[in-house]
This record gives sequence, C-alpha cells and structure tokens, in this order.
Amino acid sequence: MTASAPLAELDQLYRDFETAHLNPLWTQLGDLMPMTPTAKAVPFVWQWSTLYPLAQRAGGLVPVGRGGERRAIALANPGLGGVPYVTPTLWAAIQYLGPKETAPEHRHSQNAFRFVVEGEGVWTVVNGDPVAMRRGDLLLTPGWHFHGHHNDTDQPMAWIDGLDIPFVHYTDAGFFEFGSDGVTDDSTPDVSRAERLWAHPGLRPLVGLDAEVSSPIAAYRWEHTDAALREQLALEDEGYGATTEPGHAAVRYTNPTTGGDVMPTLRAEFHRLRAGAHTRPCRAVGSAVYQVFEGSGRFRLGDEVSAVGKGDLIVVPSWTQWSIEADTEFDLFMFSDAPIVERLHLDRVHIAEGI
Repeated sequence: MTASAPLAELDQLYRDFETAHLNPLWTQLGDLMPMTPTAKAVPFVWQWSTLYPLAQRAGGLVPVGRGGERRAIALANPGLGGVPYVTPTLWAAIQYLGPKETAPEHRHSQNAFRFVVEGEGVWTVVNGDPVAMRRGDLLLTPGWHFHGHHNDTDQPMAWIDGLDIPFVHYTDAGFFEFGSDGVTDDSTPDVSRAERLWAHPGLRPLVGLDAEVSSPIAAYRWEHTDAALREQLALEDEGYGATTEPGHAAVRYTNPTTGGDVMPTLRAEFHRLRAGAHTRPCRAVGSAVYQVFEGSGRFRLGDEVSAVGKGDLIVVPSWTQWSIEADTEFDLFMFSDAPIVERLHLDRVHIAEGI
C-alpha cells in the first residue's frame, strides 16, 4: 500500500458516511458540545419609536381577516438568519388593531400572552370570555384556547405578543384550527368572568381544585402589579428585606393552581428599579425579552451598552452577560423560556459579585 492510500481510504470513508446520511462526532465535537453555550441569537434592541410607526403604516395597508389572521410584526433576531424568531425558543411581535376592527378567532398549540404598554379599548375574547386590555395588563391565551380580538373604539391600539412558536415548531408539536369569523362574544365588560372567579389575592374558589397546566386568570391587572412593586420598595425604605437587590423590586406572575409559572413554556415577571439602582452582572441558560414600560435606563449586553426608554424591546440570549442600570425609576416587563430550561434541568445561573 502506498503512503497516500490511508488518506484516500479516509476520504472514501467520509464520502460513504455522507451517502449513508451519517455524521461522525469527532469532526464536530466543538460545535455540538461547546465548553459554554454559544448562542446564535445576538443581543439586540428594537426601539418603540421605530416599531410603532411601522405598525401604523401596516394598519393602513394590510387588512385583518382570514388568511393573515393577525396584523402582527415579529421581531427577527439578526443572528438567526432571517427567521421570525426573537430567540430560538421565543417569538415576540407588535400587534396593531385599527378602529372598530376585529381579528377573527382561532386556536393553536402554542402558548401566548399579550402585554399592553399603552392604550385601551380592545377586548381579547378567550374561549368566549371577553377580557379588557389596558395599559400595564398581562393577558394570557394558553395553548388550544380559541381567541380573537375586537377594537370597540375609534382609535387604534398596539401591544406586544409573546409566544413559544419556535420551540413548538422545532419539536414538530404544532396544531392550528380556525374558529369564528368574528368573536363569539363582542360585549365589553370591565371584568372578565375568569377574573371574577380567580383574581382575588390569596383566595381560591372551591371549584376546579385540580392543578391546571396554565393559569386560569385571564388578566393580571396593572393596579395589582404596581401596588406590589410599590410596597416592596416602601418596605425596603422601612428597613425590611423585601427587594431582590437594593432598589430593585420584582414580581413573578403565577398560576394560582400550582404556584408555578403562568404557562408551561413561558415565564413572566415585572421589575422596578429606583433611579440610580443597578443589577449585578448575570449570565443564565435560556433567553429573555424585556420591554420598557416606563422610565429610562441602560442595558449592558456583553460589551455593549444600550440606552433604552418607554416601549423599547431588548433581547438577552442564552449565557449573554447582562445587567441593568436605571436613570429614572425604571419599569420593565420580562418574559423568558425559563420553565422549559428548568423542567429539563438545564438551568444554570452565574451572578457576579459586583458591577
């Protein structure tokens, strides 16, 4: 055998691997099993001052109805090659509904929520229950619940949607079904039936005592979120340990039947930092998206610092070092894929000692 024969045999081996649809581990170990997570998604900031005018333009040009279903514009992470995902597990979009418009009902396997940064006058109808949408409210649409939206006013309204679309797509677990061409109940109650039954702090009705996969609370209202954050900071002023860090109040929206996250694949929280407060630098497995609800501050994402204000959306990919600094009192809504990561026991967090 000549000296070149082993190399020729090795080349043939690799060609035969390819023909047989095989791929040897030893040629790609570093890609498949890196020393630390190497996220393809990149940190990025979408400014509300750009998003909202584009949504307005779409409102004048793109109808809502069967076919497109929703006037929702997804945030496409620049690191993910043009797919409409904010991270490999999360989907986020700005949705815009014009005056007197109705988005028809449908349902899907994917879990969804709405968060309203400004405006009111739209009702989302979830399994026939009309739920008012107002500034600061978190509204849930668990998977396989029929839902549509109707705007009862003469003014447009926009909000953000968050879903687990990429995760469901990757696992080939998605189903979709059309519902009514309108909404099954176009009434406009101040309080939904789900809230009347479930949204009483610390009190659980004695109907439906089984644990539910997703929270039965249709809307987590801003007045309760605001009060909880305000009292944490007041208790801190009085010398009690009520905040996660100095000047940093935070709450997690929970499922009252389990005490866990509001939906099996999505975590939602709200954070308030006093002016001048900051968080410690942190890395975590899993990805998160923040929206500025009020105030101004800065996000340190890796080596970059971004100034952000009301409405801006910030993505923090897996294992990116990040921290937050508040210039004014700084209110932030956050959602993440933490329930998936934790249930798979892949969670890992590293918090630095200082900033």
